[in-house]
Amino acid sequence: MSSQISIAVVGSGYVGLVAAACFAEIGHKVTCVDNDESKVAMLQAGGVPIHEDYLPELLERHRGKNILFTSDLGRATREAQLVFIAVGTPQSRTGSADLSYVDAVASEIARSIDTYTVIVEKSTVPVYTNEWIRRVVERNGVAKDMFDVASNPEFLREGTAVVDFLHADRVVIGADSERAAALLQKVYEPLTSGEYFRSASAIPGTRTPEAAVPILQTSTKAAELIKHASNAFLAMKISFINVVANICEAVGADVQQVAQGMGTDTRIGPRFLSAGIGYGGSCFPKDVAAFRYVAEQLGLDFDLLAEVEKINAEQKKRFFQKIRSALWTFRGKRIGVLGLAFKGGTDDIRDSPALDIVRQLLHEGCTVAAYDPAAMERTAELLPASGQMSYVDDAYAAAQDADALLILTDWQEFAELDLARLHYTLRYPIVIDGRNLYSPAQMRQSGFTYLSVGRPDAYQMRDVRDTTANYPLP
Repeated sequence: MSSQISIAVVGSGYVGLVAAACFAEIGHKVTCVDNDESKVAMLQAGGVPIHEDYLPELLERHRGKNILFTSDLGRATREAQLVFIAVGTPQSRTGSADLSYVDAVASEIARSIDTYTVIVEKSTVPVYTNEWIRRVVERNGVAKDMFDVASNPEFLREGTAVVDFLHADRVVIGADSERAAALLQKVYEPLTSGEYFRSASAIPGTRTPEAAVPILQTSTKAAELIKHASNAFLAMKISFINVVANICEAVGADVQQVAQGMGTDTRIGPRFLSAGIGYGGSCFPKDVAAFRYVAEQLGLDFDLLAEVEKINAEQKKRFFQKIRSALWTFRGKRIGVLGLAFKGGTDDIRDSPALDIVRQLLHEGCTVAAYDPAAMERTAELLPASGQMSYVDDAYAAAQDADALLILTDWQEFAELDLARLHYTLRYPIVIDGRNLYSPAQMRQSGFTYLSVGRPDAYQMRDVRDTTANYPLP
């Protein structure tokens, strides 16, 4: 591997912990800092606070060697050549990004700098944050030649974040100083040279020694804008296909066929063209709002993003009406729910559309039995188990004697259910699929009434229908 660089990563959330583990994986000496003493103790003891493929393996491989955990930011800063800020930037009441955590960390870093240090924005921040960090550091008495501030946005998807980091589409380095840019390029050299992919223990992915990770060097302002613009565009793509899905429902077409026809156009591409119940998570909702706020502060209209937000909110309402159309009334109904996280592969429930739908069901008087492979513990902190809300061990327990089964998160195991067993387990064979995991024809042949997003409804074949049951009529 290339020469080892000393790095401090401030924040042990999704971005910070994955970045710290991956920097250690490519050969650097990493100190991961968090002000939550209990979380630091858990990480030191071998715990893993988030659900991410390959993350437990990397932490086990490098803990106590290439990666250390501490709450002492001052010491970590003094020992580091680069300090990556990966703290939260939650949405404020105005829609802007709340940068108070970034400000506090920058001030503390400044008080500990005793040799040249590169401070790197890794959190998703609005344009001009680089300049504000520079001002904060200078106001704390650090000479201009003792530090630089750079931007290195992340493009990680929860659930596949480790692979996304190590086999990245690109590495973006925003630096207005050649000295800072050179040091950041050196950090990523094992990936950009292809050296890492020659290792027998390398995490598998799409990159190879011959097709290494490309690197893009920009100004700091351009790098800050790249991240917000990317997330806003992807959210727009999701909202666009959801509106197309609604048109498909109105005319009796299949949105998956339309999306396939669109996605084979290389100018468009197939990713993020899956119709569903709307986007959620820790990034898209707040980043769309923050990017729109930036435009407004600059005197520019970005009403397109306001429509993206509106469409996303309406999509959840439309899906809930679809549930109502299948059940007629809610009070006293038992509903099985598959999926609580905002997407499959993660335990993140922040802004999860699945939780919005569960809350509405509870408000309407339903009894909900929910299953998620990773997110039940986090959900139970917000929606404790009760007479109305229960958490079960698998998909079939959720379906047991249910009036209908909802699929709200796209976990792969939900696409591989034993349909005969599921039919037997449900009180009424009604499946309402917010992620389009099954084909309507397949579900109809298996005896289900099946409603999905942007596709014609499928009703169970008449020769298998129990005429005594209160099924929706075609």
